[in-house]
Amino acid sequence: MFSKISEAQISKTIVKEFCRWFEDYLVSEVVIIGAGPSGLMAGRDLAKEGVKVLIIESNNYIGGGFWIGGYFMNSLTFRSPAEKILDEIGIPYYQVDKGLFVADGPHACSKLIAATCEAGARILNLTKFDDVVYRNGRVEGVVVNWSPVSAMPRQITCVDPIAVESKIVIDATGHDAWVAKSLEKRGFLKLETFGPMDVNVSEGLVVEKTGEVFPGLIVCGMATASVYGIPRMGPTFAGMLFSGRKAAQDACKILGRQRAFTASSMIEVS
Repeated sequence: MFSKISEAQISKTIVKEFCRWFEDYLVSEVVIIGAGPSGLMAGRDLAKEGVKVLIIESNNYIGGGFWIGGYFMNSLTFRSPAEKILDEIGIPYYQVDKGLFVADGPHACSKLIAATCEAGARILNLTKFDDVVYRNGRVEGVVVNWSPVSAMPRQITCVDPIAVESKIVIDATGHDAWVAKSLEKRGFLKLETFGPMDVNVSEGLVVEKTGEVFPGLIVCGMATASVYGIPRMGPTFAGMLFSGRKAAQDACKILGRQRAFTASSMIEVS
């Protein structure tokens, strides 16, 4: 029934294919740290513009909180005008109240992941951000290591990380804002902390404040809230999608790329 293939052939194929594409992406135009909804959205839009983009995720799975809405209940809520992006990606949803929509978490997340991959973005999962590459007064890449290394006792392991170079880094690591914090600990940035929940204030401000916070570093998603002290938004995702899109558009401007986003892609969000 199945082709006769040896175990060694399978192993060689895995090693050869991974090394082939990973070597190519060790120098990328944009590296995104965090494969939640804002990071995936940014990666999808950038890749559609022909930008060479690598998304790095510390977990084995991709999608962050997009799999689960809140309190382990996997229904995702979106406020208008997020339905414009949901339609664009092909995520099924329905309206439950004026300006409020709901979608199935696993279906929505799988659609966004697929859209990102089909656009041409590459994803490196189970890989942990360790530090930035800092040269010429700007961020020019990231230092990464396998995620399991950080869980091992320091006295029995000493595994050096490796570097990935890029023109722009996007911090999409959520409330932790790991990339921005790596600059803060060196005195390059001063971060606030995200405030108590206020969805009506938070989503609009997160989108508005998404952008370059240090030469070569863009923040998006809830990392933006931690940098600027914006209220948290909880389990609603319109702001995440629009923030990811704005990060992609800002990156395109920095790269000097022409943008071909749809006319309704960026909508004023208040």
